[in-house]
Amino acid sequence: MNIPQIQIRQQQGLLGIDADLGRYDIKQPQATFEMHTTPIRLDIETIKGQLSVDNTRWHDALGYGPHLEAMSRIYSTCKEIAIQGIAKRVADGNRMAAIHTGENAIASLARESMDDVDNFQFMYMGNADFDNIDIRYEPSKVNIEVEEARVEFNVQVNRPEIEYTVGKRDIYVSQYPKVEIIPPEIDLKI
Repeated sequence: MNIPQIQIRQQQGLLGIDADLGRYDIKQPQATFEMHTTPIRLDIETIKGQLSVDNTRWHDALGYGPHLEAMSRIYSTCKEIAIQGIAKRVADGNRMAAIHTGENAIASLARESMDDVDNFQFMYMGNADFDNIDIRYEPSKVNIEVEEARVEFNVQVNRPEIEYTVGKRDIYVSQYPKVEIIPPEIDLKI
């Protein structure tokens, strides 16, 4: 025996969405930029150098030195010259007293005395030296003052301008839902 059955068929509903993307418009104005500079300042002050040349020792060595120093030299060496003269007279006297040697001492001493006059040197001048000129140099002094440069920045950032345009949105039903109920065929005879 067949049992009658009810058939139920269901069709689901379908939604359709048609969407376009939105659109962004972004603008960013340039930043406002200002720069101020203060230039470097440099002050230089110089004091001239000093060169001093002292040639008094050079003049003194040539015999043109200060008179007082020449007289002082003569005075200090006179005693020594006098002692040398006395020693020479004593030596000459001893030669003349030595008659037993057979030398003609008076004639020899006369000849030598002429040579002594030519060879006599009395140094009243200063010392002749290769370094008789005194040179002294004081270098110049330099004062430097520096004021550093300054740079000041002023930056103002501008915010971006953003606009969004919404895209098209279409929502529709592409298939409606439905339920279909099919009753069984009932064939009864009574």
